[in-house]
Amino acid sequence: MKVTGILETALHVEDVPRSREFYQNIFGFPVLQGDDRFCALNVADKQVLLLFKKDGSTEPIAVPGGIIPPHGGDGKLHFAFSIPAADLSAWEARLGDHGVAIESRVHWERGGDSIYFRDPDGHLAELVTPGIWAIY
Repeated sequence: MKVTGILETALHVEDVPRSREFYQNIFGFPVLQGDDRFCALNVADKQVLLLFKKDGSTEPIAVPGGIIPPHGGDGKLHFAFSIPAADLSAWEARLGDHGVAIESRVHWERGGDSIYFRDPDGHLAELVTPGIWAIY
């Protein structure tokens, strides 16, 4: 018996369409499903980035297969997308082309590099190359 990975990462956002557009325009993530309350984006055909409307999931939600318990989140969260090292400068240019400021750059002891920036809700996003962790 084992866990095979993290399938979903959730961000709680003020404006779901605005955030969906940000992640689609910058990263090209296709929409898997969504409505006014949430949007599920396909990340690299193996993970799902969930965008939930802030305070939109504070009550149980009935779905055809059962009930999703209430949940929520607040504050500025952090997450990272992995990228090939050879693509780092192209990503820096792409962010700049979309008016997204790079807040910080870090070269890690193991050899990986990170660039940090904010999404429209102020969440801290990171693009990271191999070498940051012993497993990546």
